Amino acid sequence: MKNTMLILVLFLLSSCKGNKDKQGTDIPLIPVFTELQNKAKAIFGVLPGWVDSPISPITDEKVQLGKTLYFDPVLSKNGTQSCNTCHNLSTYGVDNKSFSPGDAEGTIGVRNSPSTLNAALHTAQFWDGRAKTLEEQAGKPILNPIEMGIPDEKFAIERLKNSEKYRKMFASAFPEDKDPVNWNNLTIAIGAFERKLITPSRFDKYIAGDDKAITDKEKQGLQDFIDVGCITCHTGPALGGNSFQKFGVYKEYWKETKSAKIDAGKSDISKNDAEKYMFKVPSLRNIAKTAPYFHDGSVKDLKEAIRIMGKIQLDKELTPDQVDNIFAFFGSLTGELNPELAKAPQYP
Repeated sequence: MKNTMLILVLFLLSSCKGNKDKQGTDIPLIPVFTELQNKAKAIFGVLPGWVDSPISPITDEKVQLGKTLYFDPVLSKNGTQSCNTCHNLSTYGVDNKSFSPGDAEGTIGVRNSPSTLNAALHTAQFWDGRAKTLEEQAGKPILNPIEMGIPDEKFAIERLKNSEKYRKMFASAFPEDKDPVNWNNLTIAIGAFERKLITPSRFDKYIAGDDKAITDKEKQGLQDFIDVGCITCHTGPALGGNSFQKFGVYKEYWKETKSAKIDAGKSDISKNDAEKYMFKVPSLRNIAKTAPYFHDGSVKDLKEAIRIMGKIQLDKELTPDQVDNIFAFFGSLTGELNPELAKAPQYP
């Protein structure tokens, strides 16, 4: 039976190779998937081009408005920073700092700013999951006194209503609303933009059937990643972002990360001791570009972060080869953002 299947596959490949259609165009080869490719596709699934909103249909006008708001410091009290300040799209949606400075002089955030790239794939937003949607998340930093510092929703909306540009853009994005410049529409627009921030990579080409899209060392890293048990938490198209786990299952995390402060994680919000030290599992998309790592940005070196995760989450001392291989695999997850989305608008 195996010989028969092999002959059939070889026949199909030979019959397609070099064939031309009636217009003389090459007919592509039928991809033959390896066991590892099939396994990876089953674990991680297919990366979508964007993520639809359950709240409001995404339109070009909403995306353009959301992009303009994302880059505009008008949404910070003192006009010193925008969403892009901490979630810089030219540096993979982060600022590469352990903690981000706020709009007011001397204010510093209390957790590492996660990337906005591929955040639409996550089950919830923020390290503690306190926002269920991108739209809900979009408004919270604006009103946070140690982040963007806007005192209340009314303050932000009055500022936008004073802008002819924004009055026109909101009217275009929400044509059925009599008073389109409002807080709900602001968050919907930013959410629409962020739902487009998806970054396909070589890894996606690999699981789509291009066996040469990643190197042999990256393939071995993928195999090691699966075999040692990283896929217990890092699954789905974002390779994470879809569950909450205790950080430090087998050992107290701060002893390995050398964290300056012990963070109780999700239990700070829920007041549930069972959720102590629980955080949202981060996405591994673009992980090679988004240092420093963990909720407190306590580790700058990715290989060290891999070693720590093996030890405190899996109770395994990963070998140097396993760390190197997984590190190489992570490189295949570095993707590309549509340059039109990453390009800052020109302000008058």
